[in-house]
Amino acid sequence: MLRRLKPTPQALMWLEAGLIGLFFIQALRFLVGMLYTRTAGASLSLTLQGLGIPAPATAPDPAIVQQEISVALAMLALPLLGLLLTRARPLIFVALLITAAGRALLNTPLVITPAMAAALTVGGGLLYLSFLVRWRAGLFPVFFVLGIAADGLFRAAGNTLDPSVSAAFATPQLALSLAAALIGLIALIGSETTPQPAFPGPAYGLMPLWGGISLGAMLFIQLSLLALPSAIAGRAGFDYAVLVPLVTLAGLLPIIPAVRARLAAFIGTFDAGVRGWLWMLLVVLLVVFGTRLSGMIAALALVAAHFMVSMIWWWLLRRRAPGDRSFGGLWMVLAVLVFALLAAADLFTYEYAYVRAFSGNLAFLNNSVVPLLRAFRGLGLAVLVLGIFLAALPITQVRQRIPWMGGTALASAAGVVLTAAAVIGALYLSRPPLAIPAGDLQTLRVGTYNIHGGVDEAYAPSLEGIARTIAESGAQIVLLQEVEAGRLTSFGVDQSLWLARRLGMDRRFFPTNEGLRGLAVLSRLPIAYDDGVLLDSLGEQTGLQRVQVQPRPDRVLEIYNTWLGYLLEPTGDLSLTEQEQDQQRQLGQVFDVIARQHPDGILGRTVIGGTFNNVPDSPLMNQMRAVGFSDPFAGLPLELSATLVRAGVPPARLDYVWLRNLTPSEGVLVLDSAASDHRLAVVGLLVE
Repeated sequence: MLRRLKPTPQALMWLEAGLIGLFFIQALRFLVGMLYTRTAGASLSLTLQGLGIPAPATAPDPAIVQQEISVALAMLALPLLGLLLTRARPLIFVALLITAAGRALLNTPLVITPAMAAALTVGGGLLYLSFLVRWRAGLFPVFFVLGIAADGLFRAAGNTLDPSVSAAFATPQLALSLAAALIGLIALIGSETTPQPAFPGPAYGLMPLWGGISLGAMLFIQLSLLALPSAIAGRAGFDYAVLVPLVTLAGLLPIIPAVRARLAAFIGTFDAGVRGWLWMLLVVLLVVFGTRLSGMIAALALVAAHFMVSMIWWWLLRRRAPGDRSFGGLWMVLAVLVFALLAAADLFTYEYAYVRAFSGNLAFLNNSVVPLLRAFRGLGLAVLVLGIFLAALPITQVRQRIPWMGGTALASAAGVVLTAAAVIGALYLSRPPLAIPAGDLQTLRVGTYNIHGGVDEAYAPSLEGIARTIAESGAQIVLLQEVEAGRLTSFGVDQSLWLARRLGMDRRFFPTNEGLRGLAVLSRLPIAYDDGVLLDSLGEQTGLQRVQVQPRPDRVLEIYNTWLGYLLEPTGDLSLTEQEQDQQRQLGQVFDVIARQHPDGILGRTVIGGTFNNVPDSPLMNQMRAVGFSDPFAGLPLELSATLVRAGVPPARLDYVWLRNLTPSEGVLVLDSAASDHRLAVVGLLVE
């Protein structure tokens, strides 16, 4: 009996593949965010250096960033070694060691930077995958299914922010990396001392060209949306805590052999030439419904799409036959390229408004590349559909076999136990904490804070600094702008949810751009109602969020949160006059919304706050005064009221808290915090 319970090499290989898959997924998410923020920070440093202005203290050294990009390119080409090395099966342990060591160095940057360590982990993971394809093909989907599920549990524990990439996790991560190395060594010794499966057979695989294309697309759609409960919650407008266990369940169900066998029997009833296309079409329809509708139906559609996409992992390989030449390492590099192109397209669906015209030797691109990049506005769904099409290529091309093989009853039982344990863990880790009530208030503090996508002026991640700033302000209600809810470039973090749970507050998020960027309100008071509308925008899409809170049972405070279009230096596409007219149009729509909600013309206790992107004496701000709103900061000197503070730019006041039928109390201030390029402005109000 004890001998039967003894771990087998196969069980150890499963555990090994799951751990390395976890390291790979974590590092890939981290690498995308770091390359974006570090490159943006280095670009800022070079611009300021050219003007003779000192860069912010957190700005990265452009030379180091250039080295990081070079290392990333070299490491992402590491799978090419697999064209030669994978013939020697024991060398899989070398690929494992590279991945585990890179993951440990990510937390302890002793020799290389975290971005370099992440690139080393991703490159080692791709090389490890090349060995799995050749010698352990059955573990290829296990690598991704278990890795993505484990990554989701880590993120649930950190309220969407992966706690395992922080320096505080260095010791546990070192233990995990050492454990992976020990498990891999024992599994390798065990596999070398036991008879190998007959060749050809299901253990020996080969990745074709379309498998590499699908791999890159699969990673994109999983990491950017389907495997990310925060992204599903943002796009579908549904509760994050409910989605975490559902997404975990959907992602792990394919690991159960009985589930795969049932689906194989079902899909086998369709003609071989159409079943793959039907599968792809169904996934596309689910994603369209999930991103165009809202509420529970939309959320369930995206969860179902996650399950169906996870089933495709089994289709990326085919069995290796005698005489086959393997180009798996080359197709791994192709997968990286496909992922990078889709991620870049996704980036410009958010950043289209900030594409500036080229100058100098690159000016010839202004008539082609610039209009193309700006045309990505509103194409987030199109990019996802393209990703689904590329991901489903294997299932549309393979007609002679269905790789969803079943397994033993014991294997199915083990899969059920694993899935149930993960779902229970997800339920526990994602449970919402109780918000700390504000109590019986005599005064109320309301603030507005543009958090700049969770990064500071030099694009260094600064969510913890933002949280400390809000806590120090003592504000019970905070209006947030430029908030992200799970983008690839923001490390997949739902920033308003993380801040709310970190501070013990309630929150409401209103998306304005592709469901994952917009406005949010944090509150220690009961939120009775919330909604929002989009505003016409020539630049980045923006909107108006409305929240009603109750400081007392017989008191209602109506709060409007907005972000008006930027006034950017003219570059030939929009003049300054046109941008100012865009702001005027947006403010007029704000007034129209308020008028529709108060047809009698009588407003109650009302706050309008946010980033108006204009100075106090502008015609735009004079309109606010003309309709009866008061400015508690009026009369303060600029050094005390400036909310935009950037190197090389004169301080300016662009963020406001306007009041109607409310009396300000003491405590009007702007906090001197560099956690964002904007400052938190706070106003004290009398509740009576």
